Amino acid sequence: MAIGFAGYHMPIQYDGIMAEHLWTRDNAGLFDVSHMGQLVFSGEGAAEALEALVPGDISALKPGRMRYSLLLADDGGILDDLMVTNTGHGLYMVVNGAVKWDDIAHLREHLPDEIEMNLLDEQALLALQGPKAAAALTALGVVPEFPDILPVDRLVFMQAGPYLWGDVPLGISRSGYTGEDGFEISVPASDVSALADALCAQEAVKPIGLGARDSLRLEAGLPLYGHDLDEGIDPVEGDLARWQDAGARGRQDFRREQRSRRRHLGRFCAERRRPDRDGLCAHRPVRARHGARRRSPRQARRRDGDADALRSTSLRAQTGRLIDAAFLYRRA
Repeated sequence: MAIGFAGYHMPIQYDGIMAEHLWTRDNAGLFDVSHMGQLVFSGEGAAEALEALVPGDISALKPGRMRYSLLLADDGGILDDLMVTNTGHGLYMVVNGAVKWDDIAHLREHLPDEIEMNLLDEQALLALQGPKAAAALTALGVVPEFPDILPVDRLVFMQAGPYLWGDVPLGISRSGYTGEDGFEISVPASDVSALADALCAQEAVKPIGLGARDSLRLEAGLPLYGHDLDEGIDPVEGDLARWQDAGARGRQDFRREQRSRRRHLGRFCAERRRPDRDGLCAHRPVRARHGARRRSPRQARRRDGDADALRSTSLRAQTGRLIDAAFLYRRA
């Protein structure tokens, strides 16, 4: 089953969403995420220029390191969430497919003329996720491109580097697209089918569709842009301030603002089961968050409009209980 999304023909499921969800958690799932935008930035002062648009310390990134951040509008609304990597010879950014052209237009408008930005439209992007992902890449014969690059199975969380599969160049990062341990692989579009076939030929790897991508991310407490985040939500309301490393002064400002807000995005299970610190469901029937209450979508729309309605919902595959992402309101 497939749908059109962001100009691409994309599968929702192959063997069923729940089956694919569980497979990825226990083995390795392969996601084709080539609809996402891959951008590179170069020029003197590129990192500092980006810091004017995203609340992250891009200048502090060492070669081979990456950071999750947000592209913000002038009023602080979230235009997109993204990943930025220091490749050692420039900055590499991955943005969401549904808004990549809007992102590109915004970046071109606001970046200085001396900063060069290029869309890697000849590159595809795969995400290999799950506890057996590292073994699958190693078995495929993926090796570092240069002697000072770590073997792919020794990459740590939020680290990246250049690799080779035969003579095919790969840019590989380890950020966990689904909340599970996993790798993101930038590969020339002319070679992506062969790479995907070689990975899926392994017993531990199966192709996974968009449906399981959504349920896996929601279960892990990772927001989906367009569902849980949009331009009407800022980083504090989106419960993302902790990810934005804007220096000591900026972190203090984020925490101060977070304490003053009445609402923020929360993820929790039905039957008043709260999420643990990683966004997964705990097994004690307690309130969703201390001092907060959940309102129904109808109540939220009546008082505050659609921005405050239920954002995402999915079944947790292991238990069958619903997981919700919705705004939580502190009691006055």
